[in-house]
Amino acid sequence: MSYQKIFSSLKKRAKPPRAMEFVYILRTLGPKGKIVFFVMAIVFISSVLAIAWRVNNNFLVEVPASGGELTEGIIGTPRFINPLLAISDADRDMVGLIYSGLMRTDNKGGLILDMAEKYEISKNGLVYTFTLKPNLVWHDGKPITSDDILFTVQQAKDPNLKSPKRANWEGVDVKKTDARTVKFILTKPYAPFLENTTIGILPKHIWINASSGRMALSEFNINPIGSGPYKIKSSNKDSSGIITSFILKPNKKFALGKPNIKKLTLKFYPVEEKIISAYQNGDIDSMSAISPQIAGKIKKDSSVLKTLSLPRVFGVFFNQNNAKVLSHKEVRKALKLATNKKAIINKVLRGFGVELNHPLPPGVFGSSEENTENEFSLDGARELLKRNGWVINKEDGIWEKKNKKEKIRLEFSLSTSNVPELKQASEMIKLMWEKLGAKIDLKIFEIGDLNKDVIRPRKYDALLFGEIVGRDPDPFVFWHSSQRNDPGLNIAMYANMAVDKILEEARTITDKNKRREKYLQFQKEITKDTPAVFLYSPRFIYLIPKSLKGIKGIKSITVPSERFSQIYKWYIKTDKVWKIFAKKEN
Repeated sequence: MSYQKIFSSLKKRAKPPRAMEFVYILRTLGPKGKIVFFVMAIVFISSVLAIAWRVNNNFLVEVPASGGELTEGIIGTPRFINPLLAISDADRDMVGLIYSGLMRTDNKGGLILDMAEKYEISKNGLVYTFTLKPNLVWHDGKPITSDDILFTVQQAKDPNLKSPKRANWEGVDVKKTDARTVKFILTKPYAPFLENTTIGILPKHIWINASSGRMALSEFNINPIGSGPYKIKSSNKDSSGIITSFILKPNKKFALGKPNIKKLTLKFYPVEEKIISAYQNGDIDSMSAISPQIAGKIKKDSSVLKTLSLPRVFGVFFNQNNAKVLSHKEVRKALKLATNKKAIINKVLRGFGVELNHPLPPGVFGSSEENTENEFSLDGARELLKRNGWVINKEDGIWEKKNKKEKIRLEFSLSTSNVPELKQASEMIKLMWEKLGAKIDLKIFEIGDLNKDVIRPRKYDALLFGEIVGRDPDPFVFWHSSQRNDPGLNIAMYANMAVDKILEEARTITDKNKRREKYLQFQKEITKDTPAVFLYSPRFIYLIPKSLKGIKGIKSITVPSERFSQIYKWYIKTDKVWKIFAKKEN
C-alpha cells in the first residue's frame, strides 16, 4: 500500500487513528514513505506548537514580580531618621522609606491615601476627620491606632523638641474619636492643610519614654521602627561609628501593598566626588542630587538620566529699603530686560531647568513654562531708562538720574551663597547688568553666614536666592507684607495691599479652580511691580538603571526624598500572566 493511499484512508475516518494503527502504517511503508511521514509529522507538531505559542503570547502580559536588588548612593549621612527631626536630605530619604503618613504624595502633583482609609472635610473647612485602615501594624508587629497620630502631632507642636515641622501644626488641635478615627481642628480655613498629613507617624509605644527634649538623643533615630514600605534589615558603620550603609527589606504589611524589590541597599558618601567614583566603579546602581555639570558628563549604557520638576523658584530679590536706586520701577524692569535667563539655564544648569517669569513654578495653579512676558532685550532696557530720565555718565558708563535733592547712580550690591550654581549665576548676572550700564558689587557668603548675617537682618541690596514653594502652594509666607521681617520669608520686602488681600483669601479657598483665579491675580500684580527678577526652576536629576521599572510615571517632587513615594510600585523582576489576571496582579 502506498503512503498516499494510507493518508487518504485516514482522512476519511471519523475518529483519529490509534497508536497501534500508526505502528501498522509505519511497518507497511517503505524507506521513502517513512521519511515523508516523519517530515510531515514534525511540520505538523511544529505548526501546532507555534500556533499555541502565538495564541498564548497574545493573551499574556508582563507584570511586576517580587525580587531583584537596587543599590543607591546618597550624599550625606543620616543622623535623625525621624519625621519630626529630619534635617538633611539623607535623613529625609530614610524617613520616606521607613515611615508612612495618613496621606502620601503620588509623584504627579497630588496626594493619595496611605494609612488613612478615608477623610472628610467639614463644610466650613475647619475640621478634617481621618479614619485609619483596619489592621495596620508597625514594623515590630504592634497595632497602629489613633493614639499614635495624637502622639506624633503633639510632639511636633512641642516647643521643647524644636521640630522643623512645628510651624505646620501651630493652631491645629487634634482629637481622638475612637481607635481608628482622629479629627484635626483648625482655627481658620487653610486650603493646603492636607499636605501636613503626609508627615510620617511615630509609634507611641516606642517613643513614649523618649519624648520632647530627650527624643534627639534616642537610639531609635538611627534604628527606626515605622510602618513604611521598607524596614531595616542591617546596617554598616566605619571605624568611627558613622553609618556607611543600610540594607532594607520589604514591609509585607505595608498599607499600600508589599513592595516588589526584595533588597534595597543605601550607601552614604560625604561628597559628590565620592558618589561619582562609586557609580563609575559599579558599587551603586543609582544616585541623585548630583550637579548638572556632572550629570552632563556621565555616560553609561545601562543607565537612564531621569529629570523631575521641582516646585522651586530662583531669582534676584530686590530690597528697596536698603538700596534707594532699586525703589525706581523702571530700574527694576530694565534689570529684568537685561537678564538673559536662557543663557544662565544653558551654562549654569546645562539645560536642566525651566525659565521663570512668575513667583510660582511651572504647572502650579496656572503658572506657565512659556516665556511670554520677558524677552531678553538689552536695547529695550536702555530705552526704558532713557524714557525715565536716566543718562549715561560719560566717564564711567554708569546710568545716573538727577532730581532736586540728589544724583542717583545705578549702583548696588548683589549677594548670594557660595554654592557653585548660585555663584556662577551671580557672576553671569553681574556681567549682564554691567553691560547695561550698572555698577554691581558682588558679595559671596557661606550659606550659614548668608542666613545669619545677611538674610535674617535683611542686610542686602539684591539677593540671588531660592524658595521652595511646595506642591500645593501658599505664597503667603513669601509675599505677604506681614512676612517682611525675620522669621518671615518675604525677602523682597514686598508690600502691596491688593496682594495681601488676595493671599489672605486664597489660602482659605478649598476649590482649586477658584484658588487658581486668585493666584493668577497675584501673579499679575507681582509682574506689574517687579519686586524680583525670576530666573529659573531647576530640574531634579536622578540616575537610575535601565532595569528599574515602575518609575516612569514619576513627574514631580517637592523635596528629593519624595522620589521614593511610590517605591512600592517599582520592580526589577517580571512574570507573565494572562491578561484577565493582570489587573489583579497589579
